[in-house]
Amino acid sequence: MHKDLVRLALGERAVRRHLAVCLAAAVLTGLLVLVQAELLAGVLSGRFAAPALVLLALVVGVRALLTLGQGIAAGRMTTGVKSALRHRLLARLRDLGPVRPASQRSGELVTLTGRGLDALDPYLSGYLPAVAVAAVVPIAVLVRLFAADLASAVIVLVTLPLIPIFGALVGMHTKAVTERQWRALSRLGGHFLDVVRGLPTLRAFGRARYQAEVIRRVADAHRAATMRTLRVAFLSSLVLELAASLSLALVAVPVGLRLLSGSLDLSTALLVLLLAPEAYLPLRTMGGRFHAAMEGVAAADEAFAVLDGEAGATRVSDVSGVGLARSGRAGTRTAGTPWKPEPGSAPGSGPGRAPEIRLEHVTVRYPDREEAALEDVSLVIAPGERVALVGESGAGKSTLLHLLLGFVTPSEGRVLVDGAEIDDHDSWRARLAFVPQRPHLFATSVADNIGLGAPGATIGEIRAAARAAQADEFVTALPEGYDTVLGERGTNLSAGQRQRVALARAFCRPDAGLLLLDEPTARLDGRSEGAVVSATRDLAEGRTAVIVAHRPAMIDLADRVIRIADGRVVAGERPRAGTREEISS
Repeated sequence: MHKDLVRLALGERAVRRHLAVCLAAAVLTGLLVLVQAELLAGVLSGRFAAPALVLLALVVGVRALLTLGQGIAAGRMTTGVKSALRHRLLARLRDLGPVRPASQRSGELVTLTGRGLDALDPYLSGYLPAVAVAAVVPIAVLVRLFAADLASAVIVLVTLPLIPIFGALVGMHTKAVTERQWRALSRLGGHFLDVVRGLPTLRAFGRARYQAEVIRRVADAHRAATMRTLRVAFLSSLVLELAASLSLALVAVPVGLRLLSGSLDLSTALLVLLLAPEAYLPLRTMGGRFHAAMEGVAAADEAFAVLDGEAGATRVSDVSGVGLARSGRAGTRTAGTPWKPEPGSAPGSGPGRAPEIRLEHVTVRYPDREEAALEDVSLVIAPGERVALVGESGAGKSTLLHLLLGFVTPSEGRVLVDGAEIDDHDSWRARLAFVPQRPHLFATSVADNIGLGAPGATIGEIRAAARAAQADEFVTALPEGYDTVLGERGTNLSAGQRQRVALARAFCRPDAGLLLLDEPTARLDGRSEGAVVSATRDLAEGRTAVIVAHRPAMIDLADRVIRIADGRVVAGERPRAGTREEISS
């Protein structure tokens, strides 16, 4: 059995109750077979009178009710386990944040939490009850057979282990084949979702047809893996049925010969012939349901691997790119001690001032990469200074921003804010505002999207933030103004409008002393870029600002330009004539 799944089921009170009912009903249904066989053999042999048929019908009815109750309890238990596991997975992914191992693509995680966990149904509602029945009923049948006919009981005792032995031999191969099938399904679901998300970009660069061919190959690989799994499952069923049939023949033939010779009475012969199949049936059922449940087991292994894996990042409180630390508070510190919130202080009462940022010999390594994303970086950003980070893609600029956001922790070195290490990342994020390159807008009103990081903001403050970000004009032109519900990811807004909504979020956090921007003008037209740059200039006033930039207009906002290459700071200089042309080239 899957120990982690069983431990999860036993850890949830409601699930534990349904699990107990499910297993008890399954075992009682199996044990009533003995009573049913006893009554049927007695009636057929004439040992019991005809009224015993009423009792037999009652036993059959009770078994039917127990089967119905088992199905209901199994369904509720399965739903509870999947719900609890999904909640834990989502909580874990929230904690990991945007920095995850490359093997955990968002599409594959969607497949895991959706289709993958749904595959647990055969395991929880079928295999677990079958294991309980297989552990109790064959033993009870053997005990009754020993009491009725020693020779038949010995034959059953000798042949019964053949079923689990063959099942285990085939099962080991089945597990490997099913894991390959699950990996193929996960790869298909993950790649398909990623392609759909990036379809506009693929169309723009003429790569859509190539990706269609890639999806076709991945789908063919999944089809081939599924057919291999089905082939093994059918062959294993053949092996188990053949072993059970031969074992039953070894019991039935001697019983028939002894009955003809008169050495065995009819009532005992009928009882043995009725009970012998019931000794093998639970093991055969368990073997068959094991194969049906293997996809769910593979998905469960993957889910618990995500839950038990080492986090590559600290807790994330903002899935949209803007700090959501709603309970962030001001704090006190002494030099060289971690910055912590001070109980009772109001948000922004102290942290609103521009902080000094200091990196001391910082190295960042991701779990799935050999080379360091940042290596031995030392950097000081003065309070109120505006710094532009420039460099090629993959140089380490975004990693440096994630470091300041608390999404990643340094492997070596330390990050100091006003001379103190960051201890409480939620409270630290209350002191900053973040404008990403691709801001995430949720399927809710424009006002709710702007006030995402400031839940106490009034509609007047939200409108003022929008005006400062030069977003008020197009928002008021929407069908319902600030109450207009946006599509998921802001699909009914242009790229420039989405960026200005993200800037309005930052304006809605006036107590944030640190501003982080990740190429906010990328992919924008000239008019939108001008609006974003103008709003950013106002937003950075009086704040410490770190700007990842490629466009000259954004670089012009900086007091100092820092070039990063291969994870190292290679230059730090004040903007001068010609800097824009050098950087843009």
